[in-house]
Amino acid sequence: MTAFRLGDRVHDLTTRTLVMGILNRTPDSFYDRGATFALDDLVRRGEQLVHDGADILDIGGVKAGPGPEVGEAEELERVVPSIEALHARLDVPLSVDTWRASVLEASCRAGAVVANDISGFADPDYLTVAAKAGASVVATHIRLRPRVPDPEPVYDDLLADVASFLLDRARRAEAAGIDADAIALDAGLDLGKTPAMSAVLLRESDALASLGYTLLLSASNKRFLGELMGLDIDDRRDASLACVAYGVAHGCRIVRVHDVAGSVRVCRVVEAMLEVEREDGVR
Repeated sequence: MTAFRLGDRVHDLTTRTLVMGILNRTPDSFYDRGATFALDDLVRRGEQLVHDGADILDIGGVKAGPGPEVGEAEELERVVPSIEALHARLDVPLSVDTWRASVLEASCRAGAVVANDISGFADPDYLTVAAKAGASVVATHIRLRPRVPDPEPVYDDLLADVASFLLDRARRAEAAGIDADAIALDAGLDLGKTPAMSAVLLRESDALASLGYTLLLSASNKRFLGELMGLDIDDRRDASLACVAYGVAHGCRIVRVHDVAGSVRVCRVVEAMLEVEREDGVR
């Protein structure tokens, strides 16, 4: 897919990549460890990310990994005011990182136009809500479910299993009334994968991009980089940017990142190379 819709605008992604800045309104995020849990801090961070060149802001109120239970009411209290505040201040598309249809519905009313669901649409009402709101969706592969440890995942064929899952979720989205240019796929690095599995799926980005939908890469500062490279959480910036460069060169057209400024620079360089290749017909 060479186009992706954000609200009422369709972006040509033939050689262009959208940079999605991460905003966590959680006290226990694996990376920022609560730095933007306070609403004012989150809004200031959002403003900075837009200044740095973010095309999309992705707001989440529950971390993906194990931790204290966060109920629906608490997630709504964290996420909806954040989206309302950002929507009032910034002219940038907003994404909500949630697997609950109720949180998605309230977030879309508050101004969100993208539904980023790491559960693979486990909530049976999720796609209906997204379609009714006119929201684009991100279908993510996960082996079990969010917040459940999965230390020893097993697959019959890693790439084939992940691709089959993602295609199934994309087709469910289309069946719910969501257009193909409003569906993105995410291999779900670190979600039910060993570090080696995550690295393989990143390597196979071309294959996942060939499935016919926009491919989103979410590798920023993740555990697989730390374990494969022996890097502490605060030392993964260069490795994360390397993943962005590789992913964009191999078909990823949305990158979900903490370092927006660095990722924008990397994307523009790789995009220039892709544009030259396309114009010259070089292969």
